Amino acid sequence: MPVVKSMSRAVTQLLKSSGCGCGISVVPIRCLGISPRQVASDASFHSVSFSESDHPRVLITGGLGQLGVGLAKLLRKRFGKNNVILSDIRKPADNVFYSGPFIYSDILDYKNLREIVVNNRITWLFHYSALLSAVGEANVPLARAVNITGLHNVLDIAAEHNLRLFVPSTIGAFGPTSPRDPTPDLCIQRPRTIYGVSKVHAELMGEYYHYRYGLDFRCLRYPGIISADSQPGGGTTDYAVQIFHDAIKTGKFQCNLKPDTRLPMMYIDDCLKATLEVMEAPAEALSMRTYNISAMSFTPEELAQEVQKHVPELQVTYSVDAIRQAIADSWPMNFDDSNARKDWGWKHDYDLPELVTTMFSFLGSDSRIAQAN
Repeated sequence: MPVVKSMSRAVTQLLKSSGCGCGISVVPIRCLGISPRQVASDASFHSVSFSESDHPRVLITGGLGQLGVGLAKLLRKRFGKNNVILSDIRKPADNVFYSGPFIYSDILDYKNLREIVVNNRITWLFHYSALLSAVGEANVPLARAVNITGLHNVLDIAAEHNLRLFVPSTIGAFGPTSPRDPTPDLCIQRPRTIYGVSKVHAELMGEYYHYRYGLDFRCLRYPGIISADSQPGGGTTDYAVQIFHDAIKTGKFQCNLKPDTRLPMMYIDDCLKATLEVMEAPAEALSMRTYNISAMSFTPEELAQEVQKHVPELQVTYSVDAIRQAIADSWPMNFDDSNARKDWGWKHDYDLPELVTTMFSFLGSDSRIAQAN
């Protein structure tokens, strides 16, 4: 299209010669002497059918982790397959790649991330790229880069392009001096892991960008999340996923936490439902920008007893990992999520018995389970 190329060259020359002092990376439309309405009219050849009243255009970063693929599936059902782009720096499995739009995105590459947002007219961004607790402690410099520098890139791009931004937080955002049973939304937070520190940083920076720049920032503190369609990813609560895989494969499970270590947990369907609900909630309904959400709270021993109702011969032993145990001992035992339930109607669907039954139904019927049933 010669007209488009000539327009591009003309704008490039204008940018080079402009003395408006707007900086190199961002030149507001008004500095070019062009009205926003004129831009919308001139750009109509590019996306005639698009309107601001359509479904949101969604980008999910870190999309190949525990939550991204499930969230993409939920959002595509809600907003349409092509309106939700999954992204990561890893190569996706075939079933993920062919299930909907996938794109390479490195959150440490500001220019690449900004191009994706602009080229795809993104309006909602779910930022899931992060190193989890145990993995982060093993590589603090990498965790600092991904969890903090990457967040800064996302915040700047979201504010610049007026996105609705969701960043998950965690039970790990609390520390040993926080009230643990229950833990309210607002209290002392002094985490002792780089993961927890980075999440507190994300909560505060998101709230700052909301009040300073008007960014529509929304955040939920997730408990431990349990799902059947992903392998454990290095989190302290991952024992609650591993036990199901081991029960089916070997009938033996070794837990790396003490049997009486109580932590808040949630089945993934509840987690994804809460995430969509808080993103769709009217801004005026939100009394805060970061909420606790919870569903159940249990110990490894209680979970094992419920699993043994399905696999009676499951053998459970305990070999405590000192690092993970110290992390777990600094986290909440129960979440107070009364503000989420009051402000935007949060309500969980899965308690412990439903969780265990659902996990086994998804993981398949093993001979041991068949005999037990």
